Amino acid sequence: MSQNRLLLKRDIKEKKELVNIEMDRYLPRKDEYPKQIHKAIRHTLFAGGKRLRPYLMIHTYRLFANDIRKILPVAGALEMLHTYTLIHDDLPEIDNDEYRRGKKSCHAVYGSDIALLAGDSLLVFAIELINSAEIEDKLKIQLIRELCEATGHRGLIAGQLVDIESEGKKVNEKVLKYIHTNKTGRLINLAIRFGCLLSEASEPETNNMKVFGDKIGLAFQIMDDILDIEGDKEILGKSIGKDNQSQKATYPAMNGLEKSRQKAENLIEEARQRLEKYGEKGLYLDLLANFILTRKY
Repeated sequence: MSQNRLLLKRDIKEKKELVNIEMDRYLPRKDEYPKQIHKAIRHTLFAGGKRLRPYLMIHTYRLFANDIRKILPVAGALEMLHTYTLIHDDLPEIDNDEYRRGKKSCHAVYGSDIALLAGDSLLVFAIELINSAEIEDKLKIQLIRELCEATGHRGLIAGQLVDIESEGKKVNEKVLKYIHTNKTGRLINLAIRFGCLLSEASEPETNNMKVFGDKIGLAFQIMDDILDIEGDKEILGKSIGKDNQSQKATYPAMNGLEKSRQKAENLIEEARQRLEKYGEKGLYLDLLANFILTRKY
């Protein structure tokens, strides 16, 4: 393993532990009544995962500020929000996936009814956790408002709906980009946006980081589509070949593997150029961007 890869791995583990502690501290214990819902929430939330969105938020924040302690509740909220989307995505009525993060998906263990409620609960917990942060009330309101906008009918839900409606159909690149921008890119950009807001970054810096987020968000989804074809189920921690089975609208389905991989490489190169001005402060974001192209999980 290269020095940079080892450096990134260690830092991801460190930040992941900080975020996990914050979420564990806030959530009800798994044996708290009613037990079934609390067990289901923790089943997927703590099954694993890279904590990519909290990681992006933390390191965007650190471009412009230092003390991350006060922003950890917001980082935890982003992971709760992300896990809510995963639980719902896996449901039989949507993607019907039996595995997530190397374990049985929430509905496969607890049933679709409990899984639906677990996802709903995590969305509410995400809002509550932001409200618990030791930051100004005005900023809390802005974060919660933008979270709701990103996850609502003009954001995540819109992307999920168009994704469902596009199954088995021939779509153009505009529709495909709409799906990916809202399903995957929206949360990645929200993490970067939150990092900028919490650190009081200037408008030009915020705009610069938005472009970075747009590019890595799309590249991440393209590579995710490629991994669904070429990935290893044991390493990836979820079923592969699902996109093809469901005839999903994906970049490899539209453009082929090589063109898709080249597009992802171009996007990452353009994204990394946005970090050059930050020097050493942008190191971990740069390493993460590069990791997106080579990840196996």
